[in-house]
Amino acid sequence: MGKITGFLEIERHDRKYTPVAERVKHYKEFVVPLSEKETRDQAARCMNCGIPYCHGTGSVSPGTPGCPVNNQIPDWNDLVYQGNWEEASRNLHSTNNFPEFTGRICPAPCEASCTLNIDDNPVTIKTIECAIVDRAWDNGWLKPEIAAHKTGKKVAVIGSGPAGMACAQQLARAGHDVHLFEKYAKAGGLLRYGIPDFKMEKGVIDRRVAQMEGEGVTFHYNSHVGTEGNVDPREMLNAYDAVALTGGAEAPRDLPIPGRELQGIHYAMDFLPQQNRRVSEEPLGGVQEILAGGKHVVVIGGGDTGSDCIGTSLRQGALSVTQLEIMPAPPEREDKGLTWPNWPLKMRTSSSQAEGAVREFAVLTQKFSGENGKVKKLHCVHVDDKFKPIAGTEFELDADLVLLAMGFVHPVHEGLLKQLAVELDPRGNVKANTLDYQTSRPNVFAAGDMRRGQSLVVWAIREGRLCARSIDTFLMGKTDLPR
Repeated sequence: MGKITGFLEIERHDRKYTPVAERVKHYKEFVVPLSEKETRDQAARCMNCGIPYCHGTGSVSPGTPGCPVNNQIPDWNDLVYQGNWEEASRNLHSTNNFPEFTGRICPAPCEASCTLNIDDNPVTIKTIECAIVDRAWDNGWLKPEIAAHKTGKKVAVIGSGPAGMACAQQLARAGHDVHLFEKYAKAGGLLRYGIPDFKMEKGVIDRRVAQMEGEGVTFHYNSHVGTEGNVDPREMLNAYDAVALTGGAEAPRDLPIPGRELQGIHYAMDFLPQQNRRVSEEPLGGVQEILAGGKHVVVIGGGDTGSDCIGTSLRQGALSVTQLEIMPAPPEREDKGLTWPNWPLKMRTSSSQAEGAVREFAVLTQKFSGENGKVKKLHCVHVDDKFKPIAGTEFELDADLVLLAMGFVHPVHEGLLKQLAVELDPRGNVKANTLDYQTSRPNVFAAGDMRRGQSLVVWAIREGRLCARSIDTFLMGKTDLPR
């Protein structure tokens, strides 16, 4: 349980960022890791609570406390405190295929549910997790885990984001012949073509891909299943014993107001992947180039995607960046008695927002206006708690580039899903329950954002693992894969 009196003796101390003036000059990660002693001290603060909410409940509700992949957090905190890093890595990987992803970009619901968060001093769980897996890579402890016996079964996984990667890796370790199809040139989904490199450098993905290739996973790149001249998903039903749909929820939420047709208004996911490709020296593919340099940028949407647009715009040399959110400003501090151990609604400032963005809350954009077909201004109004415009609060914002970061409504239906004719749920996601992850086609399964809608990377990993268990059971009649 770490040190019995550690939480009384040791103050919370977390990773720091390099200074803003320095980090906005590049696209590399800028988090400064703790030293080994500092990390072990932080692990010593774990109380090994009678009910460790940080574990998570294993339910499907995103509102439940703790870790969706059920990381055994007190156990590996104790192992780190004792200096047994290799065993900590084994424990961590027993529940999470890719803790280096979650250790970098997860919002850490485990810390929100930590008992020490009752007085705002939770254990630095995310930092410790990242330290464990980075040390494991540095010491060469993470090798391909090759199945002792092959089953002769062949599985196709469509979509190589975290859900698809987790599903494919688990199935390969069960001995199946796994083929992972990715529409882009490299694996990772939004981890690669969405998450900025300054939040997670892509070598972190590449080393996992190499591990998975060593385990027998075959990657098929530039394979956009369901598009003309590419792979036909209906033929896959006969060529494979099972098919897993693990693509993302990529249909963006639009803002259909007057002036939407003006040039300079783009979806966030048209903007962010371009910078990912520039950093990795990958061709843009002949699309219109979107750059923020020398422009007044307005980001509409207050979530993580909006923050990613802010950090990228500032690094590209934007004159100004303003972020608009239709929701009212959340409280600076939550009411612990009402919220803990659940994820609280409170004011959070991301590293990108801290780099120089102006944030406006309770704002509705009513129309865009421009000159010569290009956007120049946003016409906005403040709204009340029912999102009704407040008379007399109208204002304008200069805007040369507008980025729509208001989330995603469901997966893209055209192509793959329509050709497979799988049933959709009322929200437009692929219909599949969390008992067997089976779609309306018995040998077709679904997991991750394609099934549950836009969500966290940690939920994608968990669903990928559980989907793999269901596929293994479907093919073999039983499974030894862990949850």
